Formats: sequence, C-alpha cells, structure tokens
Amino acid sequence: MTLRIDYVEFESEALGESRAFFQSAFGWRFTDYGPDYLGIEDAGVDGGISRAEGARKPPLVILYTDDIDAAESSVRGAGGVITREQFDFPGGRRFHFREPGGNELAVWSEGKAT
Repeated sequence: MTLRIDYVEFESEALGESRAFFQSAFGWRFTDYGPDYLGIEDAGVDGGISRAEGARKPPLVILYTDDIDAAESSVRGAGGVITREQFDFPGGRRFHFREPGGNELAVWSEGKAT
C-alpha cells in the first residue's frame, strides 16, 4: 500500500473571484466541472476549488492509495477517526478522517466499491 499527497481541495464563497485571483497571482489554469467545482491545473499538485456551503472549511489534503481498505485500516489503527465513511465519486472512492492533532484529511483510490 502506498499513500502520497495527491490533491488539495479549497473551498470558496466566490468561485469566480478565487479563480481570477489564482490565475492572476500564480498563473494557474482551471477546468470547470459544473457550477460548483473548478479543477486546478499547473499548480505543482492537482487540486480543486469547491463552492463553500455554510461555514468555509480549511483546505483538504487528499492522499492517494492503491488499496483504500488497507489505508482505512491503517488510519483507524493509528488512532485516526473516520469523519466521512467511504463513498464513490467521479473517478474513484474516498473517505475522510481526522488525525489525533485535529487535522482533517482524505484518502482516495481509483475504482468503485466492489
């Protein structure tokens, strides 16, 4: 099983303004995935910006694994708390967890639940 930082998700209360800022300040490009999500390109790591719903959350670091069940077991065994059970999304499957210091992260893998 491998786990590596693969993706970072930001939330924004104003997607258009966030897009304009990151384009102007850093030269990032974007792919539109509907009215509520922008894929980030040319940032050094893959990422996205989703429309904030309610209170905005800090950026979410997403790890990639080739074995999501083993990763979940490892997270639980090390004292992590699952905050969102495994779910399917376009492109794969993921879950969210909180590590003992309070940071929330996610793990994703390609493919769907069996």
